[in-house]
Amino acid sequence: MEDLIKEAIDKALRKYDLESVNYTIEIPKKSENGDFSSNVAFVLSKALKKRPLDIANEIVSDIDKKNFSKVEVAPPGFINFFLSKEPYYNFLRAIIEKPDFHIENIGNNKKAMVEFVSANPTGPLHIGHGRGSAYGDTIARLLKISGFDVYKEYYINDAGNQMNNLALSIYSRYCELFEKSYPFPADGYKGEYIIDIAKDIAKQYQDHLLNDETNGINVCFEVGVKTILNGIEADLRDFRVTFDNWFSEKSLYESQEVEKTIELLKKNGYIYEKDNALWFKSEQLGDDKDRVIKRSTGEYTYFASDIAYHKNKFERGFEFLVDVWGADHHGYVNRLKNGVKALGIDVENLKIQLIQMVSLIKGGERISMSTRAGEFITLRWLLDEVGTDAARYFYLMRDINSQFDFDIDLAKSKSNDNPVYYIQYAHARVCSLKRNATEKGIEFKINCDLELLTLPSEIEIIKKLYDFKNVVKTATINLEPHRICYYLQDLAGLFHTYYYNTTIVDENDLKTTNARLSLSEAVAKTISLGLNILGVSAPERM
Repeated sequence: MEDLIKEAIDKALRKYDLESVNYTIEIPKKSENGDFSSNVAFVLSKALKKRPLDIANEIVSDIDKKNFSKVEVAPPGFINFFLSKEPYYNFLRAIIEKPDFHIENIGNNKKAMVEFVSANPTGPLHIGHGRGSAYGDTIARLLKISGFDVYKEYYINDAGNQMNNLALSIYSRYCELFEKSYPFPADGYKGEYIIDIAKDIAKQYQDHLLNDETNGINVCFEVGVKTILNGIEADLRDFRVTFDNWFSEKSLYESQEVEKTIELLKKNGYIYEKDNALWFKSEQLGDDKDRVIKRSTGEYTYFASDIAYHKNKFERGFEFLVDVWGADHHGYVNRLKNGVKALGIDVENLKIQLIQMVSLIKGGERISMSTRAGEFITLRWLLDEVGTDAARYFYLMRDINSQFDFDIDLAKSKSNDNPVYYIQYAHARVCSLKRNATEKGIEFKINCDLELLTLPSEIEIIKKLYDFKNVVKTATINLEPHRICYYLQDLAGLFHTYYYNTTIVDENDLKTTNARLSLSEAVAKTISLGLNILGVSAPERM
């Protein structure tokens, strides 16, 4: 519908003989200011050396009014457009036939990678990982529906001291099973899952690893990582999260990519040696101090492999990268970007999104957790408790920049206070309306007699349906899926109110039934599309 307005404005501007005019068309916050409003008169004021109010009056006098019930000027110079009903009916027909009709292609098949979750394979996913999982997967869905060629990747941190501690933790528990003492690492992992892995190893290897410490630790490492990753993959699959690739950090060392990356940084003048260690000149790029990239012991820091990993991403042809990290990595964002920048890569194409903490509320009380102490609530438990639909929606319904209290009791409730239930019920209600009409023998037709949709509530719903285009576009550009949640709650609210106050199926008035079921169908299709973006189902019965 903006195209109709733009066409009318551009036609009226021809008399000014201007090359191009960069004006905006927006939906006013108040309906009394029209369906759409433009600032074109303000944009032209300097070039035409006239007041915006005078220019606006000139433009309005020249505008073709065929698609508008009214076009008026609002001081100090805005032009407000009130559409006639027909453009709304045309839009409604279009989205009934093709629900993603109003989704804009802003990606143009640009290759995008979303890297998310990437939890260390040292234990099961906990509820904190769930928020990043839901967010990253939904960002990928948003980018895909908006025209990007999307690739999802999980970065496996299978190198470094944490992995050594995992292996030592498992080996210590393995030795205990045979009543042999072996020191448990100070920073070891204490969960029951460590004992379970040790039992599996004992079942396969018996006591053969007791007197071969080096091999035993290696076996514990390999079996531990494989077992934990299999569990992570299974949990994510049930959470409707899958990946195109699981990328191993170890592979960066095995292929010498870390060394090659440091050599390139040296070539670009960003590496120097001090105290038998290699340092990255991050201070000259805005950091508070330079950073060690290779220790005096010969070990590389995580910083080295992270720069190499992002170099690898760009070398694979990805043009737009989204990293989803926990909020505890806040101080690391600029450091990594500096490392990537030092390689000669444009960091404008790297977006790092930080996910704030999640607290679990059950029975009005907050539950705390600690991974190494083994006291944590797993994502698997949450899925079993509230289901995938509620879990995904609740994780997504708040801005990731805000800490979030996940209310278990609310997520399980079947009431209007539960937003995902409220939205899904709106979709199921439309399906029920159509079933009931069919059972009554009413031979209704969808997408017919739309001109009978004249109630203010009906026009308001159509306007809300049209707004989905802007919501999806804004959510994609800003990487903010919570906007979809807000929108769906508003749309569901409008429809539930319409349902209670309006007779939608009337066996004595087939044409009005056609029109109102068509509007209901458009609502259901839009809700279904929105929920699909969020990775939430749209049930036909509840």
